[in-house]
Amino acid sequence: MSIAKTIEITASSAQGFDDAIKQGIAKANESLENITGAWVMDQEMNVKDGKITDYTVRMKLTFVLK
Repeated sequence: MSIAKTIEITASSAQGFDDAIKQGIAKANESLENITGAWVMDQEMNVKDGKITDYTVRMKLTFVLK
């Protein structure tokens, strides 16, 4: 039997949403083991002088407990 837990994280990147997702999962993987899935709940951009300055994602990560 497996037990899984879900947590919510926020990650941002100046490069794009895809990069923010990858960086968020990579950072979470430094302290969590057995990440099995991610769900992007929300995306937003910060804009300054008509230009996008960064991309932010809010996501839920699921990982299996040992």
